[in-house]
Amino acid sequence: MSAAERRITAADIQPVQAFAAERKARRASLLPVKRLRRISLGPWVTVYFESFETMLFQIQEMLLIEKGGEAQLADELAAYNPMIPQGAELTATLMFEIDEPLRRARVLGELGGVEEHFFVEVDGSRAPAVQEGDIERTREDGKTSSVHFLHFPLTPAQIAAFRTPGARALIGCDHPKYAHLAMFSDETRAELAKDLA
Repeated sequence: MSAAERRITAADIQPVQAFAAERKARRASLLPVKRLRRISLGPWVTVYFESFETMLFQIQEMLLIEKGGEAQLADELAAYNPMIPQGAELTATLMFEIDEPLRRARVLGELGGVEEHFFVEVDGSRAPAVQEGDIERTREDGKTSSVHFLHFPLTPAQIAAFRTPGARALIGCDHPKYAHLAMFSDETRAELAKDLA
């Protein structure tokens, strides 16, 4: 399957019992990859760059935990397939991780529209984030959600630059109340480059 045609189907899904038997080993083998795909951005945001493998594991986990069988599978495929990068983009689940409830409410209350301020930059060329689906992540009172699902569409030139060893790649946010940048390590950039066709 090409990087531009990645979709999880029922044929990719293990029976729940088989997955349960392999779950620990599969999680252990995926952990080093997930570490490379996780980036801290400022004090409160963690960005988890998704892939076919991370979404497949997530679907298997949901089926194991919720035990909804075939009826549940269609919903899980519909929910997670859109977050598999399609060859000319990176995709990410972005989470504001603030343990203290009062601080979390205050910070999220100040960050309305923050989802429109994230970007990936490659050698000085910026790729703005596009929010997944048409779900509004900022409420009418100006409070943003603690979880965002983002796509970073890249041009052919940005893809070529991203694949170049030593390329300067970063993720950032330019919201006035949350302006932060985080560089990708060479290892992270190389891992994410596998998502590009």
